[in-house]
Amino acid sequence: MDVFRALLLCVHFLTAVKASGERHSLSVSVPHRIYECPEGANVTMTCIQSGSKAYAEDRLFKTWLFTSHSQEHCHKGIHPRGSKDTNRSLGVEYNKGDKSFTISLQTIKHKDQGKYCCVLLDFHGKHKVEQDAHEFIYLTVVATSHLPNSSLKCSAWSHSSSDDSVAEGLAIAACVAFILCLPLILMLVYRQRQTVERHRRSHELVRMDSEAQAHENPVFLCDSPLPKTRTVSQIMRQSSETGRHLLSEPGTPLSPNIQGEMFFPAQDPIPESPNLLE
Repeated sequence: MDVFRALLLCVHFLTAVKASGERHSLSVSVPHRIYECPEGANVTMTCIQSGSKAYAEDRLFKTWLFTSHSQEHCHKGIHPRGSKDTNRSLGVEYNKGDKSFTISLQTIKHKDQGKYCCVLLDFHGKHKVEQDAHEFIYLTVVATSHLPNSSLKCSAWSHSSSDDSVAEGLAIAACVAFILCLPLILMLVYRQRQTVERHRRSHELVRMDSEAQAHENPVFLCDSPLPKTRTVSQIMRQSSETGRHLLSEPGTPLSPNIQGEMFFPAQDPIPESPNLLE
C-alpha cells in the first residue's frame, strides 16, 4: 500500500510539473550569471525574455530589483541605487526591448555589489498577474589596487538556461529511481527482520530444552565438552582426604584377596579393642 501511494504521488508530481510548464510559457534567462568589475568601471547586465503572453491583450511589466545580500531574495520596491527608472544623476539607466531588458551602472562603487533580479510580469487586466518570471545576476566589485595595470574592464561568466533544466531533470530522475527501488528496500528490511526473528526463536527453543534437562546455563553447555565418565576402579583409586591409600587400591597391606572373600580376609580376624568393651 505504501509503494502504491508513493507511485501515485510521483505521477501527480510529474503531471503538475508538465502542466506548470505548459501554462507558464513566459520565462527569463541570463547570458551571464556573474559579473566581476573593478571600482570605477561601467557595466551593463542583460536579461533575455522568451515565451509569449497568456492573452493577446495582456501587457508586460519589466523591472529590476536589488539586494546587497547574495543569499537573500530580492524584495519588492528595492531597486538598484534606489531608482526604478533611468536616472543619469545616479548613474543608472534602464533599456527595454522586445526580447531583452538591461540595466547599466556608471562608475561602480563597492556598495553596488550584490544580487540583481530582473522581473517580468504578465498583467491580464489592471491588477491580475497571469504569468511571472524572474532571474538573478551576481555583481562582484573588486578594488582597483588588486588589479594589474589598473584595468577597468569587467569579466563575465556565461550561464546557459539548460543548466536549470538539467538540474530539474536530475531531481525528477532521482525521485523516480527512489520510487522504483523502494520495493527492494522494503523487501531487504523484511528479510532482515525475519532473520532476527528466527535467531531469537532458536535461542528460545535451546533455552526451553535446557531447562527441561535441568541445565543451569544452557548457552555454555552447548559449547563446552561433555563431562568425562570414570570407571569404578578409577574412582576407588582416588586418594583419601587423610593422604592414605584406600583399602581397595592394589598394593596396600589390607587389600582384599581377589581370589577369596570380597571384603576382609577371613584368616586375619580383627582383634577386639579392650577400650570398646569398657
